Amino acid sequence: MKLLLVGVGRLKSGPERELVARYAERCAAGGRKIGLTAFDLREIEESRARRPEDRKAEEAAALRALLPPGGKLICLDERGKTMDSEAFAARIGDWRDASAPACAVVIGGPDGLDPEFRARADLVLAFGAMTWPHQLVRALAAEQLFRAMTILSGHPYHRV
Repeated sequence: MKLLLVGVGRLKSGPERELVARYAERCAAGGRKIGLTAFDLREIEESRARRPEDRKAEEAAALRALLPPGGKLICLDERGKTMDSEAFAARIGDWRDASAPACAVVIGGPDGLDPEFRARADLVLAFGAMTWPHQLVRALAAEQLFRAMTILSGHPYHRV
């Protein structure tokens, strides 16, 4: 199963980009051994539409175009479900074992995700009740995907 981390907007050079890249490299290297065949980072441009609803709709169309057919969709949203790292890893492992071709973790833009797009998600996930900057959310998501890989492989990175 291929993993994708998709964000609306471009990360600028700096520590957040470097941290995301570090976890992406770790994911790409460690995933193959456990049936996670690739790890891709993708970014789409923020919409320039005037109204927030129009921006979200345009961004949703661009996001849909990036998603592999038949893949699983995780939307990160403050109204989502919270889960611990082990449950998150188990969900990814279940999808991998069911032969899902891909799993995309999507981070919306400043206005959030289009409600119809979010409603199509297989999982809507929150990193707690607080609002986080999108740059940090990318780093958190990349780290949690790496952590899920280590949990699935039995690596000692995740300690309880």
